[in-house]
Amino acid sequence: MIPKELLRKIRFIEITTSRLVNTVFAGEYHSVFKGRGMEFDEVREYDPRDDIRDIDWNVTARMGHPYTKKFVEERELTVIFLVDASASGQYGTKGKTKSELIAEIAALLAFAAVKNHDRVGLLVFSDQVEKYIPPKKGRFHVLRVIREILSFKPKRRLTDLNAALKTLIGVVTKRSTVFLFSDFLAEGYEKLLKIAHKKHDVVAVVVEDRTERDFPLLGGTLELEDAETGEAFTLRPGRGFKNRFQAGWEKRKEGREAVFSSVGLDHIEIETGTPYIEALIKFFKIRERRFR
Repeated sequence: MIPKELLRKIRFIEITTSRLVNTVFAGEYHSVFKGRGMEFDEVREYDPRDDIRDIDWNVTARMGHPYTKKFVEERELTVIFLVDASASGQYGTKGKTKSELIAEIAALLAFAAVKNHDRVGLLVFSDQVEKYIPPKKGRFHVLRVIREILSFKPKRRLTDLNAALKTLIGVVTKRSTVFLFSDFLAEGYEKLLKIAHKKHDVVAVVVEDRTERDFPLLGGTLELEDAETGEAFTLRPGRGFKNRFQAGWEKRKEGREAVFSSVGLDHIEIETGTPYIEALIKFFKIRERRFR
């Protein structure tokens, strides 16, 4: 049985995101994530305006006069969410944890996909693949995906993007639009990310908390614990600590963006406690202009 608190969260997310989809978001999604390629529709009698290369010679031979193949744009998409469920996702200082924010953004994208009659799938990972839900259509399937993101209890605490990317490459055979949600506190994933992006249309969604780049100095000694390793340590911030902390964050950000650039990957950066719909729409408008 699903706990009442979780049901309330799911219902709240459904109401909130459905309203956004219906008012401002569905058009953006539709214009950016269109079907890739053409699929066969039917055979009909040849018209002089048709491309001669589309003539179906087998049917033409049987019928005694020319017939041509008709193609239509392949509209249906498959959308896969790769969700980082490592322990660092439970961190958040602005009302939502990173994992809760991921669930809300994924829900928004998922309901936009449902409105567009697309399939939605989910792959949850830590330093191993913890759960895979094959893509399907429909509201009830999307609600299951959201429930899994919100309530999932990973077996492991660490992060390994390569574990998720390797499974994506091997398991998802149909070209898909893939949203990779993570704080990207990892290294050594460039090679598999490049392979995955050649096979699929991968979009990185970087979810962080403001304090991960701007450490709040409260004074005195701090007792801290690494969420993923469980290592406890004492922090005594001295002069220049805040600047060094921010410089470390900027170095990680530059490294992450260098990987995205080398792969040719689009990415969105979102912080807990800040409006995200504007960031998503801005991203989609930029992407739409590029693919126009």
